[in-house]
Amino acid sequence: MSEETIPLTVPPDPAPGTAPPVRHWPALDLPGTDFDPVLRELMAQGPVTRIALPNGEGWAWLVTRYEDVRTVANDPRFAREPVMDRQVTRLAPHFIPARGAVGFLDPPDHTRLRRSVAAAFTARGVERVRERARSLLDELVDAMLAEGPPADLTEAVLSPFPIAVICELMGVPAGDRHGMHTWTQLILSSSHGAEVSERAKQEMSAYFSDLIALRQDSTGEDVTSLLGAAVGREEITLDEAVGLAVLLQIGGEAVTNNSGQMFYLLLTRPDLAERLRSDREARPRAIDELLRWIPHRNAVGLSRIALEDVEISGVRIRRGDAVYVSYLAANRDPDVFPDPETIDLDRNPNPHVSFGFGPHYCPGGMLARLESELMVDALLERVPGLKLAVAAQDVPFKKGALIRGPEALPVTW
Repeated sequence: MSEETIPLTVPPDPAPGTAPPVRHWPALDLPGTDFDPVLRELMAQGPVTRIALPNGEGWAWLVTRYEDVRTVANDPRFAREPVMDRQVTRLAPHFIPARGAVGFLDPPDHTRLRRSVAAAFTARGVERVRERARSLLDELVDAMLAEGPPADLTEAVLSPFPIAVICELMGVPAGDRHGMHTWTQLILSSSHGAEVSERAKQEMSAYFSDLIALRQDSTGEDVTSLLGAAVGREEITLDEAVGLAVLLQIGGEAVTNNSGQMFYLLLTRPDLAERLRSDREARPRAIDELLRWIPHRNAVGLSRIALEDVEISGVRIRRGDAVYVSYLAANRDPDVFPDPETIDLDRNPNPHVSFGFGPHYCPGGMLARLESELMVDALLERVPGLKLAVAAQDVPFKKGALIRGPEALPVTW
């Protein structure tokens, strides 16, 4: 058996004294936009540490320095596909990856699959939905203003808007948006259990399987039409297309949580809101800074497995070791972002990695920026007296969720 075919099993624990101790990282329900205190401790401990998360087995390396994070995320010696066969230590209580899902593919298969929908996420593809998105947003703000204060900004705008936009981009009919949102919430929450999450994923997959199959001769520019056409040309399989559609649909709703944290910040930091209200030109750069600073998730995302021995910042990561990168930590690296704890709306350059890096960079990054800019424009200009209707500490934040954000954002004006 060649070295390449030796299974990447869990390696033995390093000899005492040769590696940092394993830090147990509990699932924390953190208030507001507080930075995770465990992650802060790990960053202070060193650039490469070892962690054990609440679920899965064993331990994994955690990489936190900006340059190291980019190295691991972009280096083919660290692969996603072997994770499928391992119970790597993880945050989520259930781990039900689908074979061929783009999140667990490596190049060249990953590249082939992403190429099938690339046109929808280019600058031109995103601009295609700008005016429709602005119109949808105006309708939501109109309805909120007509209803009068107080309102839950999450329910009125921050949740329905990203759902409508991602459904528009995906080619999902307006009548099916509510069902999509329900499935997504069940998939993303860790509090309902594995069976409920898996059933929601299966139902969403069945929906997209039918929709994509109907569009195999389509010339449309929406995502399901592009996927249907790629399946029709036999460039990708239907199962691959469905897996990618589910991932993109779920990812599109992450904007709700990011924008919830963004507006929580603007409403608890009137100086930031006033700066954006008075200086329209500053908004794109300011939104990038808010995206850098916001702690958008709990703990870490998906791991990678080292395919060979690799040295990172003087630490030897061995073949078969599980490795996590923290984009949140990388965004607070003082060597790249001077005074990283400060929100500097004039920060330039700002090479943050909030949308990831390397082959698995989030394809919806440009779309998320567009939605954030439209929401900031509409709410700051159309609702100039917007403010919290409760004390900042009384804003309820999600519990038991992988992605952080307010459960509700009570506002008045």
